[in-house]
Amino acid sequence: MKRLRLALAPLLLTLLLPQQAMAAEANCAPAFQGSSVDTRLTDLFTSYGNDNSRLDDWTGADGTYSLRLQNGREVWVFSDTFLGRVNADGTRPPVVEEGGSTVFLNNTFAVERDGRLRTIHAGSAAAPKAVMPPRDKNHWFWAGDAKLAGGLVEVTYQEYERFGEGPWDWRWHRNVVARFPQGRLNRPISVHDLPSASGVAWASAVLEDGGYTYVYGVEDLGGTKYMHLARVAGQSLVGSWEFLTASGAWSPNESDSARLMNGVANEYSVSRVGSGYVLITHDTTEALSAKIVAYSSCSPTGPFTGKQVVYTTPETSGNIFTYNAHAHPDIAGDGLVVSYNVNSFVNTDHYRDVTIYRPRFVDVKFG
Repeated sequence: MKRLRLALAPLLLTLLLPQQAMAAEANCAPAFQGSSVDTRLTDLFTSYGNDNSRLDDWTGADGTYSLRLQNGREVWVFSDTFLGRVNADGTRPPVVEEGGSTVFLNNTFAVERDGRLRTIHAGSAAAPKAVMPPRDKNHWFWAGDAKLAGGLVEVTYQEYERFGEGPWDWRWHRNVVARFPQGRLNRPISVHDLPSASGVAWASAVLEDGGYTYVYGVEDLGGTKYMHLARVAGQSLVGSWEFLTASGAWSPNESDSARLMNGVANEYSVSRVGSGYVLITHDTTEALSAKIVAYSSCSPTGPFTGKQVVYTTPETSGNIFTYNAHAHPDIAGDGLVVSYNVNSFVNTDHYRDVTIYRPRFVDVKFG
C-alpha cells in the first residue's frame, strides 16, 4: 500500500497543481463591480480644450498617458495634438497645412496642478513644435508610457517613418526613451535607443514591481496584435533588458521574446489592484470594437485570464471609432481611472466637432 501511495503521488500532484493554480488565480483576481464616466477628468479636458485664453494650447489629442511627479503635479503625455482656437459653435479651424490656423503636433505634454492644466510644447507660442522633435519631415514620434527614474521623467516613444505618398504609406521604425527634467519638459536632455530588433513596439505600458520595471509591448500585425514582455532591474529604462520567453524564462536576447497573448491594443495597461494585477485594453479580437476589457493575473508576468467587458464606449458609430484604452493607477478616481481615445475616419470631422478628438475617462471599480 505504501508503494502504491508513492507511485500515485506524482499523478495526484499533476492533477492537483492546476486546480491549486486556478484557485490561487481566482483568489487574487479582483472582482469587477461596475464602471461609470469620470466626470471630473472629462469635464476638465473639455473646459480646457474650449478655453481660448491662449491660442498655443491644447484643443484635442490622443495617446493620453499620465505620470505623477514628486511635487504632486500630474503630467499628461499626448501623441497627435491640436493646438489653437475653438470656435463658439464647437468647431475648430483646419490645420495650418490645409490653410487654417490650427497647429498639429505629433507629441506634447499637459501638466495638471490643483485642477488646472497647462500645455507644454517646444518652440514658441507663435511657432509651437513637438517636445520630441523628429529627425526630418518623413519621421515622427508617438508617445508610449512614462515613468520617473532618478528624479528624471522618462518617456518612451516609437518612431514612425513615411515610405510613400499614400495616406497609409508609413510604418513603425524604432523605440527610444527620452529623459526630461521635471521642471523643464519642453525638450529632452537625452534620448536613448531601446531594443527594436524584433518588431515589437515598446512600451505600451510600464509597471514597477518587486525591484524591476516591467515593459509591456505589442507586436502589431494589423488584424492581430500580440503582447510581449520585457523587464529591466531598477527604475530606469536605460539598462540591460531581459525578455520573457515561451518557456517562462528570461533571456537577454530580444529575438527570444515570446507572443504571450493576442487581443491587446497598441496601448494597454497592467496595474496592481489589491493582491492581483489587472490588464486593461480595447478588445482587438473584434474589428473596431467598442468594448474595453479586463484580464487578471496573480503576477505581473501573467498569464492574464478571465476576460470580461468593463465598459462599452458609446461614441463608436458610423465614422467614429474608439481605441487604446488603458488605466491611470496614480490618478484619483472612484475606482481605477481608465482613458480611451475617440477618432474619426473622416478628417473633416475633427474640424466639425472638437469633442471627437479628445480623451474620455471612466472609473472602473474592482472589489
